[in-house]
Amino acid sequence: MTQKCVALFGRGDTPTDALREYCAFLGKALGAHDYRMEMTAVGWAERGWATELSDLQQRARDWRGVPVFLQYTALAWSERGFPGRVLRVIEILRTAGARVGIVFHDVEPYRGSRMIDRLRRQAQLRAMRALLRRADMAIFTVALDHVSWKPEPRDGVVFIPDGANFSDAMVSVETGREARVAHAGRTIAVYGVTGGENGRGEIRTIVAAVRDAAKTITGLRLVVLGRNSESSKQEFRHALLDSGVELHVLGVLPPERVAFELMRADMLLFVRGEISTRRGSAIAGISCGLPVICFAGAETAAPITEAGLALYAPENPGDLSRVLLTVLSDTRLREELAAKSRMAFETYFSWKAIAARYAEVLSQGSKR
Repeated sequence: MTQKCVALFGRGDTPTDALREYCAFLGKALGAHDYRMEMTAVGWAERGWATELSDLQQRARDWRGVPVFLQYTALAWSERGFPGRVLRVIEILRTAGARVGIVFHDVEPYRGSRMIDRLRRQAQLRAMRALLRRADMAIFTVALDHVSWKPEPRDGVVFIPDGANFSDAMVSVETGREARVAHAGRTIAVYGVTGGENGRGEIRTIVAAVRDAAKTITGLRLVVLGRNSESSKQEFRHALLDSGVELHVLGVLPPERVAFELMRADMLLFVRGEISTRRGSAIAGISCGLPVICFAGAETAAPITEAGLALYAPENPGDLSRVLLTVLSDTRLREELAAKSRMAFETYFSWKAIAARYAEVLSQGSKR
């Protein structure tokens, strides 16, 4: 008998909404475990908190005994990262008798040294700890012992890594073979660019390494796709003038095109922070069987370390260029790293594997 579960969102994101994509692919995979996922939102940003909380009370009457997974990021539940009102949402669900789950897509409070940053950080920590206390189930996308605020492990509180926002079928061996037949030359893929000054720093880092590699590797292609790629096009183009690098900026693409373009590449260059099990854009490269050039940090832990990672040290000038050139130049190394990524995908990061872990949590919760 098919059972219902609910994914509950706060404010949506644009131009793509990674949380809704995540739940859409997860929901489809949960069908193999006899769960049907419904998706609904508390649209406080459009209609106001009072109206939406009243509406939620009405909807929640039908959720007695139903698993409801609230998708948590600080900005999904607040205008400026002070997510205190999300606790009212949890109380409504608990009062209605739902089985409350929290999926922590943000596992850390925001950084910053200003007074407002410190206040925001305290508010986020209070909210996350309170959510965890009130939840029947909690999913962390980073291993619990790598979360700075040390959530207490208990039944129903588990670590499940993030997945790529495309289906397992889109990265099949047959699709990959078709993509690579159409590909000529060596291609470096960059999936997503951060906005603002941080993004400009990323672009400078990427361009410096790619220009260095182009001095040795001819016919190099750089493909930039995903969030903020279109707005950074001119900056990439200007910075790569006279480098000999063939630049392709593709913008935001539908999931099947993202998978296809990544599978045409020889590697993924990921400089948007440390490699982590919650970094969906990095996991997209792993899912497509790519070596991933990246750096490690506090969140870097198994199972992401079982993928085909080529690590560089960002504190060492020139180390990214060295690692990039090594991977570009060594065919056997690229094949070994690609094989490790494919194995890690099948074992940990495919929606089949992720849904199986969710089904375990749901099954355990139903027995309590």
